[in-house]
Amino acid sequence: MQNVSAHDAKARFGQLVDTARSEPVVIERHGRAVAVVVSKEEYDELNDIKLRQLRAEIDLGLADLERGACTHYEAEDLPKLAARIKAAGRERLARK
Repeated sequence: MQNVSAHDAKARFGQLVDTARSEPVVIERHGRAVAVVVSKEEYDELNDIKLRQLRAEIDLGLADLERGACTHYEAEDLPKLAARIKAAGRERLARK
């Protein structure tokens, strides 16, 4: 994986695209990684992995529902639940 500054990425965009076809390229701004350029094939593969994982999690949730393993919420509780889910997702991403 190569790292390039945003300035260099802009100046040598064609070369960046060619490199990204064979390996991911990290674009940095002020020394901090801000983006990654990958090939279309790599992008599609990553999306397929995410989709399979999401489908597996949905299947687990549906299986729980079929077993009766669910919690009933009142409408006024849903914003708090959504906030908890978002916070858990952020924590999960931070651990990666």
